[in-house]
Amino acid sequence: MKVEGGCYCGAVRYVAEGDPAFKAECHCRECQYITGGGPNFFMMMPAAGFQYTKGEAKGFRRTDIENPVTREFCPDCGTHMVTRPTGMPMVVLKVGTMDDPKEFGMPQVAIYTIDKQPFHVIPEGMTCFERLPTR
Repeated sequence: MKVEGGCYCGAVRYVAEGDPAFKAECHCRECQYITGGGPNFFMMMPAAGFQYTKGEAKGFRRTDIENPVTREFCPDCGTHMVTRPTGMPMVVLKVGTMDDPKEFGMPQVAIYTIDKQPFHVIPEGMTCFERLPTR
């Protein structure tokens, strides 16, 4: 699969190639901050197949929590495009930044439902996890 996308203002563009390892919606409190309150729809793609093709993203990594991730966003418009988990050869690609979000299809699971807000709607029958599924 080849996915192209970028930020809201167009200053940063990317391409991601490979097989998605995981498609999900995340309801954790951190994702709620980033999305403005809703769940975060994402797919994990191989880091080796991801590259920026225009501009440079700015990274942010919290220093006050255990095992922080690096969140990459456009330095001009602030669009969060990718999260890089520590020690994983994957990038967490934000579906809303894809040129054609329909390529995402549907999430396989909902994670961190322990933080789900009453206004978050999870499709009936979707597999849910209070935190992360075990490997």
